[in-house]
Amino acid sequence: MNAVTARSATLNDLPTLHQFLQALVEAERPFDKTLQEGKIYYYDLQELIESDDAEVLVLEKDGNLLACGYAHIRQAKLYLKHTRYAHLGFMFVVPEYRGKGLNQQLIAELKKWILSKGVKEVRLEVYEENTGAVKAYEKAGFSKLLTTMRCELE
Repeated sequence: MNAVTARSATLNDLPTLHQFLQALVEAERPFDKTLQEGKIYYYDLQELIESDDAEVLVLEKDGNLLACGYAHIRQAKLYLKHTRYAHLGFMFVVPEYRGKGLNQQLIAELKKWILSKGVKEVRLEVYEENTGAVKAYEKAGFSKLLTTMRCELE
């Protein structure tokens, strides 16, 4: 049985990554009633793949993509102690491979890349009601920092 391996995404991966993105959008719809109907593209995946300040990582087994995620180095707000931070996003594991440690593998590999860039602050957003994802990120060392609140006016 071949192991699951990590590698940088390529432009050839875009069709599968776009499928993963739409599956992620569908999984997040129950948590956010403000999302538009139809296809949504949260990220410009080609730009991220081609950027020196981003790493789009995929996990692969037997030539099949099983998971993906990205780290993007960004400038921090002027009032923060750190000048740059890495934002994690597009964390997705195909349903049949969930619960097998792939998200932890992705995060560990992305953390290595982030450290190689001289960055030590890592942030991400997750829907608070998505308890499975929250627990997975807490297991990877993340802690809650801020809650975004909204109000719809009539």
